Amino acid sequence: MSSLPDHNAVFDPNNPGRKRHFSWPEQLSGERFDQNDVLKHVILKLHLRSISHSGSTTPQSESEPDSESLNSSPLSAAPDCSRALSDELLLNVLSRITDRKQHLSNSLVCKAWCLISGRLIQSIKVLDWEFLESGRLSLRFPNLFDVNIVPASINFETNSAILLSCKLLDVYLNSDVLGNDGLFVRRDDILDSERIDRCVKMLAKRCRNLRRIVLMNASEEGLGCLANDCELLQEMELHYCGDLSLKGVCKFRNLQILKLIGRIGGIYDSVVSDIGMTILAQGCGRLVKLELVGCEGSYDGIKAIGMCCQMLEELTLCNHRMEGGWIAALSYCGNLKTLSIQSCKYIDQSPGPDEHLGSCPMLEELHLRRCHMRDKHGVRALFLVCQNIRVLEIEDCWGLDDSIFAAATIFSKKLVFKTFEVASRSIRSVSLEGCSLLTTEGLESVVLSWIEIDRLKVISCSNVKDSEITPELATLFSDLKELKWRPDSRSLLSASLTGTGVGEKGGKSLISK
Repeated sequence: MSSLPDHNAVFDPNNPGRKRHFSWPEQLSGERFDQNDVLKHVILKLHLRSISHSGSTTPQSESEPDSESLNSSPLSAAPDCSRALSDELLLNVLSRITDRKQHLSNSLVCKAWCLISGRLIQSIKVLDWEFLESGRLSLRFPNLFDVNIVPASINFETNSAILLSCKLLDVYLNSDVLGNDGLFVRRDDILDSERIDRCVKMLAKRCRNLRRIVLMNASEEGLGCLANDCELLQEMELHYCGDLSLKGVCKFRNLQILKLIGRIGGIYDSVVSDIGMTILAQGCGRLVKLELVGCEGSYDGIKAIGMCCQMLEELTLCNHRMEGGWIAALSYCGNLKTLSIQSCKYIDQSPGPDEHLGSCPMLEELHLRRCHMRDKHGVRALFLVCQNIRVLEIEDCWGLDDSIFAAATIFSKKLVFKTFEVASRSIRSVSLEGCSLLTTEGLESVVLSWIEIDRLKVISCSNVKDSEITPELATLFSDLKELKWRPDSRSLLSASLTGTGVGEKGGKSLISK
């Protein structure tokens, strides 16, 4: 019985006894090529492969394809290869994605990917209180390290189109915001402490690995439960907190960074006074960084923090409402290295005599940002307490003229005690930005007194002129390791220092753009 002729075979001149089959390019160019037959053949192969992956023992015959398989899409029949990977392996693969927005897209693939993507999320800001109160937050994201529930702690209209945003808080406002007695967030708009405490307790039991948390209007009871269950918590931010609620903060064993926000001007108002600071100081001896925003207080509160928090290295006062004489208490902060004062209407209205001020022996940096510096006595007292600093930054401070800036010459003087004299550490780095009242003469008189200065930055100081630079000041510029000079948009310092070595290859660094 003779075999049927193979219509897809051709004669091979190199081997007369062997027939060669058409290759794909030859079939595509041949006259006997049928596009429908080839497409049916590809779909059939994909269908048979999907059957073999699904574990079926009765595959259809290759010569008898059904009509549904021919009309279906090949992609719909393709198997899900990710199911062959274990959860641990898939978690390792998805964790290599650095873009956090991609995790949201991955969670929409299927339920399995949704659960695995939730395990990769470590930081979250809660906007829906019901999502937290129902317990779905801890189920959806079991490995949270950082949680912020402040936006959800404020009642606002669901369809509100008014968003108030500042560095400390983002909140949607209600339509009757103008009737809030001068405050955007009323007391009634904030959830009560009992309701917040219930969610804090539930969050503490299910997310025991928390490292950072941001809360609002939490009481002593809620904070105490959080301290007992989350022993690894190191950083906390408290909004709308009072003195008595700080008793719960004292129970945290490993708390190192704390930010207390008692009042945000025009948004909400609460009270943190010397009572709360004293309670905090007695229980949080391991604090390394403390930030007080809108807090009231006086000499006693700062003194208690300095004496009890021996490990405190960084202190920030923002929009403070301190009574006169509080600066003298800074001398009790023996290990303080960085002092930052921000957005304050005054430094100290009554600092007292110089002999009672003392100094911070370990202080290295002083940062002043957006402060009123018209009070010469308060600024001079601050500079006297901080006379050992190596870095000074003044940014967008109002009222800093030549007479007030002249007090900064103390940063290069010597410390004189009762029976002996000790040379202080001289300032090394200075940054002045937005000091519009400071002139070239006032800057020169102070800068030339800093013997060890090697870095200088002058930005947006419109009364400092290139044409008024003296040879002495130009010589100082040539000795600096780094100079950033842009007092105004017309500064031509790089051209006026030709031949001094500044800005030349192998010379000193000059950034004037």
